[in-house]
Amino acid sequence: MAYSKDLREKVIGFLEAGHSQREARDVFQISLTTINRWSQRYKSTGEVEDKKPCRTFKKLDPQALKAYVEEHPDAYLQEIGDAFGCSDTAVHKAFKRLGITRKKRRSATVNKTRIKLRNS
Repeated sequence: MAYSKDLREKVIGFLEAGHSQREARDVFQISLTTINRWSQRYKSTGEVEDKKPCRTFKKLDPQALKAYVEEHPDAYLQEIGDAFGCSDTAVHKAFKRLGITRKKRRSATVNKTRIKLRNS
């Protein structure tokens, strides 16, 4: 879990007031490595914001996968995996991550025994 921006600003302000990083460590109970990293980032960029995570796709591009599924709605997971050069397990995990379901609704069939019981 990331530290709040407010705490980061307090630590940087404490350092700019002339205190050492070791003193900041003792006062704020934060590791020296973290304080050093914040200090270096502040000196280079002038900001104390945390870096945004850079998300990349390991095997499947979500947009390409969605387009493929729209074009081939009845394709099996293995067929989709072959098209993208990965396993069917990777395709299944990508579907789960994207909220794509492959379950087809069965046509509504009436149970004949229930009809007989209702009419009796």
